[in-house]
Amino acid sequence: MDAYVALPRSINTGKRKVLKEDLLGIAQDTGFATAKTYLASGNLLLWGEHEGGEALERALEDALEARMGLRTDFMVRSPGDLRRIVDGNPFKAEAQDHPSHVIVNFLKAPLPDGDEEILRAANTGPERFVVAARELYLDFPISMADSLLDRDWKKTKRNPVGTTRNWNTVLKLTEMLEA
Repeated sequence: MDAYVALPRSINTGKRKVLKEDLLGIAQDTGFATAKTYLASGNLLLWGEHEGGEALERALEDALEARMGLRTDFMVRSPGDLRRIVDGNPFKAEAQDHPSHVIVNFLKAPLPDGDEEILRAANTGPERFVVAARELYLDFPISMADSLLDRDWKKTKRNPVGTTRNWNTVLKLTEMLEA
């Protein structure tokens, strides 16, 4: 049996409300017999037979649109992907000190060549980031609420398509998927 975590982008913000029952319904619509949610931000854990990857992302996006008329991106990762993300965290000490300020941005696709340098040059605050395969690790040493990083990156027109989870959530999702 395959296992995945599916992370939708920007739901339960403003008018984009997706209930737990809706997420479990789209899991069923895409053929998963077993599914769980974690927190209200749309963390969907799936167990069943599916090829995963981009095909699963498209299937979930289509199912959400068919069920609710809402189109949003899904980022899907396997247990192995999550384990690699946890083991590869470049901000391990910071994750111990302030885990809710260490963020993983799960990207839809790897950053295009040259974008890392453009984003690094646009960063005007104390935030640090490291680019990995399809993830950005971010450390907000002061305050995420006061960060200018998102604003700075939007000016570049290269704000990466993805969805963020704090380190505590990444660890919990990994634990749940590996159980």
